Amino acid sequence: MPRSDPFGWLALMGRAVVGGVATAVLLVILTLLFAPRATASEPEVGLRLYGITGEALGQAPQLRTDVSIKVTGLLARVRVEQHFSNPGDTWVEGVYVFPLPDDAAVDRLRMRYGGRLIEGEIQERAAARKTYEQARTRGQGASLLDQQRANIFTTSLANIPPGETVRVEIEYQQHVRWLGGEFSLRFPAVVGPRFIPGMPMKTEGGGFDVRGWSLDTGQVPDASRITPPVVANAGPGFNPLTIQADLDMGLELVDIASPYHPVETFERLPGSYRVTLTGGSVPAERDFVLQWRVAPRDQPAAALFTEVWAEHHYGMLMLMPPGAEAAPESIARELILVVDTSGSMHGDSISQARAALLRSLRQLRPGDRFNIIQFNSGLDALFDHAMPADHERLQQARDYVRGLRADGGTEMLPAMRRALDDDYRSGLLRQVVFLTDGAVGNEQALFAVVNRDIGDSRLFTVGIGSAPNALFMRRAAKFGRGSFTYIGGTDEVEEKIGALFQQLSAPVLTDVQVRWETAAGGETVEQAPERVPDLYVGEPLVLVARAGSALTRVRVSGRLSGRRWEHTVALHGGADAGGVHALWARRRIEDWMARLVIGEAADHVRDNVLLLALEHQLVSRYTSLVAVDRTPARPETAELESAALATRLPAGWSGVKVFGRLPGTATPAPLFLLLGLCSLVLAWLTARRRA
Repeated sequence: MPRSDPFGWLALMGRAVVGGVATAVLLVILTLLFAPRATASEPEVGLRLYGITGEALGQAPQLRTDVSIKVTGLLARVRVEQHFSNPGDTWVEGVYVFPLPDDAAVDRLRMRYGGRLIEGEIQERAAARKTYEQARTRGQGASLLDQQRANIFTTSLANIPPGETVRVEIEYQQHVRWLGGEFSLRFPAVVGPRFIPGMPMKTEGGGFDVRGWSLDTGQVPDASRITPPVVANAGPGFNPLTIQADLDMGLELVDIASPYHPVETFERLPGSYRVTLTGGSVPAERDFVLQWRVAPRDQPAAALFTEVWAEHHYGMLMLMPPGAEAAPESIARELILVVDTSGSMHGDSISQARAALLRSLRQLRPGDRFNIIQFNSGLDALFDHAMPADHERLQQARDYVRGLRADGGTEMLPAMRRALDDDYRSGLLRQVVFLTDGAVGNEQALFAVVNRDIGDSRLFTVGIGSAPNALFMRRAAKFGRGSFTYIGGTDEVEEKIGALFQQLSAPVLTDVQVRWETAAGGETVEQAPERVPDLYVGEPLVLVARAGSALTRVRVSGRLSGRRWEHTVALHGGADAGGVHALWARRRIEDWMARLVIGEAADHVRDNVLLLALEHQLVSRYTSLVAVDRTPARPETAELESAALATRLPAGWSGVKVFGRLPGTATPAPLFLLLGLCSLVLAWLTARRRA
């Protein structure tokens, strides 16, 4: 076409614009379809719903959760009672997504339905789903417990009668954490909205698969099952939580406290204490943490718990490593501070993160090098690479930190790759500190990056906010040969960051080897975890083992500051405790699931996990618990409505910042609009090239 033809150019521009606009409009429609069904661009005032309509909320069963914790030594047995009440006049099915500790061994499900108590049974996941769906169709009361992630579970409850309440009881075993002279237990209360990267996939079939506020994507194929509807600004009566904890340590306890909830404590018997929430109940919007110490004279050096189950002998051992002195100040480090500034970090969380970063900068000394990386929908770094910690650059860093703001998505993968990139090879001790709430749905991809790229670095995770993703925190640190900690309030920053840098500055017990001896001698002892991680100051070594006869002795060795260290413990007089076998199996399952990250064949992993889960009656990725009342209750002529129960927005989070008109942390919606704009340019360039 000649350049002198003005009408030809107008036609060319017209075709470009029409084509680009059509593509952009299509992508905008996709954006609106995949976005949560709420408009949250206005100020967040009053009750706000994300992922469901007001009518759906009214039809959904109402929920109350009662938690009972019994701690004996280092073992905790926890019962979670979920009360599903149907306020309507129709039969309903409720589907509730909720968290449990990522290391919990879930082994029991009971349903109280129509005055009857029905015990659940473990089945392969597909078989359990079929059993549940058949019971639902027949009008029978039925409950199904599925694991979506190691710390995210789903209760499905079919045929709740009008005006009635059905109770589901879930039990699990867990070990108590001991660090720096303090015992602690964390109960997660809410599944926070996760960042879901990747392009949406078509979801076939019905049921819960289409009830999440996000569709499944190529990077998060189970997104619809980990994104329950969310309610912001709900009153205290919505989804209330009660907690009672009994501490039967047999020792005098001091400093029993919960840092995030008001509690009342009284001593029932010598060495036995009961802790309850002040006021009876709280909204299920932040993790419950209980901490306690024993009297100084009773500080443990080692503890052993044993169980004989199904003709095997099980033992759980806690052993304190040597008390390592802090490394000399002259040992220089390269410190990479990575901070999450996505929308889910808005409010309290970003304030805690800024305080933690400023506290970390004060720990740097002459000779150290450092850098700060922030990530949300994009990636930004203070420097191109780690720079000397001199006065001028530290002042730049403080100004940079004070200017951090939280908004946008949680594109963590590029930040993780950038943080672990050690191309400059300074030769210093390289430590990466990752501050985040972990609100991501693609944990497995992140673990794979850490496992592949960690090199000589160490990765330390710091969980920020009221409901951090403990699965990401603990396992990322495990793959990164580091440790993890949590900061739930700005007033904790000084203490928690100080303790972290004590670990960063002290020698580490590495190359840990464990040798077991048994009464029979010469037999194989199956230990969990198979590979013992590096140990940092104040961290005990906790191992669970199985053998054909009683465990009699264990020898632990390793290297401490370049020197060989060894310690032998005679195993006798251990306390008999139920559930040790479940903890062993749970840790073995975790070891197998970790092999997926390093490239083990998925079918081989599944077969071994399935064998362990069925033998020990545990819920896993491949097994579920199902309970069915064999007596039909719903008349054949009565219809069954189904509803996804909404969860609360975690305390301190902003629904507007997390979702907004175009979801930030939640979905890849902004990507669609960007693609639309790019389409306009591409269409024009294509038309011009053809001309």
